[in-house]
Amino acid sequence: MSATLAILNYEPAHQPAFRALNQEWISRYFALEAPDKAMLDDPEGYILAPGGHILMADYAGQLVGTCALIKAHEGVYELAKMAVSPRVQGLGIGRALGEAALQKARQLGTHRVELLSNSQLTPALTLYEKLGFRAVPVPPSPYQRANVKMIIDL
Repeated sequence: MSATLAILNYEPAHQPAFRALNQEWISRYFALEAPDKAMLDDPEGYILAPGGHILMADYAGQLVGTCALIKAHEGVYELAKMAVSPRVQGLGIGRALGEAALQKARQLGTHRVELLSNSQLTPALTLYEKLGFRAVPVPPSPYQRANVKMIIDL
């Protein structure tokens, strides 16, 4: 990986990039749903205030990726809102974000990280498996597109 990649903690000034990156990938494959819009419009309120964390990937001076850890309940976080701009996919940025998110989850004392995804997103599912996630049965979800659930015990 190039020395020009930095994984940053989210700052309020990152909200437009956080929104744009997520909106771009969701709209490519699916439709933005109400929970997406709420989180993308107010990540501080929906993700950070309840105890979550957001990471941003800066590559060559541009914000090109993001992911969030959303506190599900004590000791469990959801890896969510992971997006990498199509123009820099294949450079390992998604993996760097995933590894940084799992490291942050460990620092937060988390014992499990969960995620919801879709079976159409083969590259994402492959990345999650490489990070150590395993598939489990899918519970009801607020997202129509969620047909895959994966977990990793830390």
